[in-house]
Amino acid sequence: MQRLIKKSSKSRGLPPGALVHIGEKKTEKVKISVIDYIEGNYEEREVKNVEECFPFKDKPTVTWINVDGLHEVDVFEKLGKCFEIHPLVLEDILNTDQRPKIEDFEKYIFLILKMLFINDKTKEIHSEQVSLIFGNNFVISFQESIGDVFDAVRERIRKGKGRIQKMGADYLVYCLIDAIVDNYFIILEHIGDNVEGLEEDLVNNPKTEILQMIYNLKREMIYLRKSVWPLREVINGLLRGDSKLIKKETHIYLRDLYDHTIQTIDTIETFRDMISGMLDIYMSSISNKMNEVMKVLTIFAAIFIPLTFIAGVYGMNFQYMPELSIPWAYPTVWAVIIGVGVVLLGFFRYKKWI
Repeated sequence: MQRLIKKSSKSRGLPPGALVHIGEKKTEKVKISVIDYIEGNYEEREVKNVEECFPFKDKPTVTWINVDGLHEVDVFEKLGKCFEIHPLVLEDILNTDQRPKIEDFEKYIFLILKMLFINDKTKEIHSEQVSLIFGNNFVISFQESIGDVFDAVRERIRKGKGRIQKMGADYLVYCLIDAIVDNYFIILEHIGDNVEGLEEDLVNNPKTEILQMIYNLKREMIYLRKSVWPLREVINGLLRGDSKLIKKETHIYLRDLYDHTIQTIDTIETFRDMISGMLDIYMSSISNKMNEVMKVLTIFAAIFIPLTFIAGVYGMNFQYMPELSIPWAYPTVWAVIIGVGVVLLGFFRYKKWI
């Protein structure tokens, strides 16, 4: 699991709007791709320098500019000047520890989201910050590394499936957010499988290793909650805002997206309660296991206390002990010892202590 709080000492003492990349460098070179489309036609290409994106600003078509990599500050400075993006917005894009949020600047709307994915090797959940800026006819997305969950959206644009080529930039933003939220359900299914497996192990054989797995799951749920909970406010801001950039026909899709977000949050809260309950189950299982051990030891002690007393009495070296001179004294003592043990075992079973 990634750090819950990233170091941001690089920006200490700098003026507001200073462009400094805060976070891990996840790609060697910044990659910029452009998809420009209108109903019945689309163009897709990868540009070599950021200046090639500038002509798309004033085109009547919908343009999606995707930037992979956040460490080259000059790229953001040039994009910011061309599309008139506020320096504080660029600063937030470069700081990868931002909370999901929405800001309306009239000419464009700025969004920050968290895209989650599972590492195929370690099976751990990792997060990547995705920033979106969209205006009347353009969408600019910024990602930390190459690779995302938007392939299905790109395929729909290429093949003209659905309404995406008929709608505007606001509908494209909806599709991108919807792809991120849909991927949350895959993450939750993975966590659900882990929770079910841990529950079975807790009931059958609670080991010390399970406690570490429970704490790892609990940490993952904290990270998920931190990433997903603010998304409700973001989508609600898109719905309740009075921006002219969001058309009325897009609102119905945003409401459906809001419902999916609430469902995701409810599932996260359910898993959090289950994991907290698993800690109680683990402690109860360990306590019950210890009680079983203590019960066995107590039964042994309760049986051997009277037997030890009998052996102690006849182990004393007094000269005048009447029983020592009787020929059947030794077997009689053994019979008494065995009889006492059997009687005590029968008494314990009668009381249902064993």
